[in-house]
Amino acid sequence: MINILIHGLGQNKESWEKTSIYLKINDIETISVNLFEMMNNTFVSYENLYKAFSAFCNLQKEKVNLCGLSLGGILALDFAKEYPEKVNSIILIGTPYRIPKVLFKIQNLIFSMMPKKTFKKIGCSKKEFIALVRSMNNLNIAKDLDKIKCRSLILCGVKDKVNLKSAKLLKNKIKNSEYKTISHSSHEVNIDNPQMLSEVVSSFWKIKS
Repeated sequence: MINILIHGLGQNKESWEKTSIYLKINDIETISVNLFEMMNNTFVSYENLYKAFSAFCNLQKEKVNLCGLSLGGILALDFAKEYPEKVNSIILIGTPYRIPKVLFKIQNLIFSMMPKKTFKKIGCSKKEFIALVRSMNNLNIAKDLDKIKCRSLILCGVKDKVNLKSAKLLKNKIKNSEYKTISHSSHEVNIDNPQMLSEVVSSFWKIKS
């Protein structure tokens, strides 16, 4: 089984570094993807990002276990809906049930005022980052959740007030899914509490389907 870690918006694959170390201690090998590198200089949009991500997953010779935070969780959901035969399990962390359009507008305003050098850390330009956020505005995340048949774990940081409700909604809509919170963490659970996150992920992945 291939274990893939998918970072959130505003992160890069290094955001999983500490979690990956703890997972390795528990004999879990992982691949951390860098979403913007996957784009390969194509026009930045969610549609193109998903195409690149799904192509990467389909190239894997084995089934995949997907663990995604926020944007990463949305990608994991979409892939599990379209290619159920390829997915062994999904873990969704701080993943929205619906796109918070008002919050997105506020965030876009904030992003537009941030210096360009801020975006270099996540491997994209300011223009590309804003284009990606705008392209996500009309995503229907809740659509076809009944198509997800694989083992599913929904996680959320206890301080992530925005996504706690979403986590519970996802739990109710995805059949046979589990729901847990991660203590001492807000939205970026992989940064705030990587040790506890790794323990929860390890326990989930070690259970054979």
